[in-house]
Amino acid sequence: MEIDPGTTAAVDGVLTTTRSVRRRLDLERDVDGHARTYERGPSDPVRLADGPGTVAEADIRADRADVWAAVTDINLPARFSEEFQGAEWAEGCDGAALGARFVGRNHHPGRGDWEAQCFVDVFDEQAAFGWCTNNMDNPGARWRFELEPIVGGTRLCFRGILGPGPSGLDDIIAARPDLETRIIDRRIAEHRVNMQRVVQGIKAHVEGAAAGA
Repeated sequence: MEIDPGTTAAVDGVLTTTRSVRRRLDLERDVDGHARTYERGPSDPVRLADGPGTVAEADIRADRADVWAAVTDINLPARFSEEFQGAEWAEGCDGAALGARFVGRNHHPGRGDWEAQCFVDVFDEQAAFGWCTNNMDNPGARWRFELEPIVGGTRLCFRGILGPGPSGLDDIIAARPDLETRIIDRRIAEHRVNMQRVVQGIKAHVEGAAAGA
């Protein structure tokens, strides 16, 4: 995918070019047979410090501009995810832009309801839109939509990475450190299911809108 080298993004709180972000993502893309990714290692057994994550993809019969409009609507995923309930832009932020802030609302049957402060840390028009939670310098998790042109449409990739900063998952692991790997595996599996629901939901939404135009 051709990306404008002048487009900026924030990685670990530092503004950089999106091309640099893309190179770093390529280095981190260690995907095994279970759609798992790791920023480093992984250790044996896997630890949260490995930066575990997952990825979901869908090929959409639509132009990138239409898919881009969908992924930058921060409330659209709530229509498809069983955990994410919706979001609101923070005061002074009226839409997707690098550095913009929003509050996401979530629900989990085992944890209840909670909110997460989110920061847009990747913004490359019609190519990549990402955000991190809790703290831009030390995020609890990172999420990113990536758009790639393909024959007949757009490939949408949704990435999620846990850590390295504190999150609710740390408290669970701290209570049962002997089960860290099992806790991570279960959480990644939960995310993977919801992420796949989101990309498939966005696909249906965008293709349906195009068909009805």
